[in-house]
Amino acid sequence: MISDLKRKLRQLKKMEDQIRFFNSFISRNKQYIWDQYFSTKDIDDNSVKYNMKYLMELDRDKLKEVFEEYFIHVYYQLYKENGILTDSVYNIDLLTDLGLPPNADLESLKHKFRELAKLHHPDQGGDKDKFIDILNKYKILISDATERNSDN
Repeated sequence: MISDLKRKLRQLKKMEDQIRFFNSFISRNKQYIWDQYFSTKDIDDNSVKYNMKYLMELDRDKLKEVFEEYFIHVYYQLYKENGILTDSVYNIDLLTDLGLPPNADLESLKHKFRELAKLHHPDQGGDKDKFIDILNKYKILISDATERNSDN
């Protein structure tokens, strides 16, 4: 039911507020991860990653996966804001942009890049700008992995 889903989404936003802004008394200028993921105002809101219409079609397990992905991003942002990220963590924003899970390893990163490169390569009729974007994100992630391995 849509009212139950809206209530659950509002609870998620309150939880993010408690997790990320627990010491903040200023209510203005808070940038929630929630605002990128969800909207309770418009069922077909395409400005968010998961609109209400899409969420209503998911079964319980898939909805749980969406919520887990959301909380991974919440905690990633919290750690980033507080300077407590470890070197073993890839930038999950870039991984997500490439369609990879936050716990992706180097091999799955390489495999996904090859797959996307074939799909979007201009010589294969793909979009040049999309290809360049994918290539730049891949270079950043590979560079991070190379630095990590050279430090060990």
